[in-house]
Amino acid sequence: MPSRPALIVILGSMVAIGPLSIDMYLPGLPEITRSLHASAAAVQLTLTACVAGLACGQLVAGPLSDRLGRRRPLFAGLITYAGVSLLCALAPNVIALTGLRFLQGLAGGAGIVIGRAVVRDLYHGAAAAKLFSSLMLVTGLAPILAPVIGAQVLKLTAWQGIFVVQAALALAIVTLAALALPETLAAAKRDRGGLAATIRTMQALFAQRSFLRYALTAGLAFGALFAYISGSPFVLQDVYGLSPQAFSLAFGANGLGLVAGSQINARLVGRYGPGFLLRRALAVITAAAALLLVIVAVGGGSVWPVIFCTFVVMSSLSFVMPNATALALAEHGKVAGTASALLGVTQFLIGGLAAPLVGIGGTASALPMAIVMFTLASGAVLVDRWR
Repeated sequence: MPSRPALIVILGSMVAIGPLSIDMYLPGLPEITRSLHASAAAVQLTLTACVAGLACGQLVAGPLSDRLGRRRPLFAGLITYAGVSLLCALAPNVIALTGLRFLQGLAGGAGIVIGRAVVRDLYHGAAAAKLFSSLMLVTGLAPILAPVIGAQVLKLTAWQGIFVVQAALALAIVTLAALALPETLAAAKRDRGGLAATIRTMQALFAQRSFLRYALTAGLAFGALFAYISGSPFVLQDVYGLSPQAFSLAFGANGLGLVAGSQINARLVGRYGPGFLLRRALAVITAAAALLLVIVAVGGGSVWPVIFCTFVVMSSLSFVMPNATALALAEHGKVAGTASALLGVTQFLIGGLAAPLVGIGGTASALPMAIVMFTLASGAVLVDRWR
């Protein structure tokens, strides 16, 4: 096995495929709209296609990795991701780009789901939660750095260059994994069943109360994160008048809070346990979301209370996601790939529903974002208490 820092870099890079696929692409949206002579709505649909692909890809790659081992599905997924990324750069129109972005996400889902499964192969309980927290050092920085990388690429070349860089990153991750990451699922522990057995495994996982509880807890918390991501650009810029530069600083501060919190969680989880930290973090998130709701409902001219509340929510999420993930996978080492896939799909589905709910409420007020965040945080607390 590689050293722990090397393992964190390799697995963190695999899991970071998701934010790299989405956020690196954001600065190029206006140029793509002009280049392909498409509407903004049509180009935004390519983002939706990629997110849908990432969710579906986890459902495919997770069970496959339980049957074939972790390395082969990982290599196949990321090599396919690199090839499809290059095809995205050659897309002649927005319809082709939308289809290719779905395929890109489908292939990239292998990195996300197998990265989590490898952690469960190697660790469980508090040790797994500690490693998941360490992975957030990489995955938490990815959404911050990806748009910056995309913007720098656009200074040097056209929007097609972003996909070339994504292809190069995928090949770099494959190379690292091939050289330094051995197979972590022994042949004797692999699932020998077919599709029917995989479906039965999924049904059994959803029927187990503890797995479903932690999966929904993580999913609802992830939904609160998506509500912030989708609502904050409008709230902070249109409602409170921040410039794009000031917004990027506020967004980046929350990202750094997420990273810092994950490192604190890694230090505390061995002493207090993942369940204790999870419950305390959910309480803090709900209290901060409730305060945010009161602040925006009462109204006021200052943006600082809003920034403070969202910072507390985002930082506390770094205690929820790794601990809930570790607890959900703790009893499912033999089907860690399938369990990891269901965790990922649950998070993407709830997050995908949270984003349009904020939009439906309108962008003239911060109230819709605050309501959705508080509702999801409260739901996570209630689900976590379900025994």
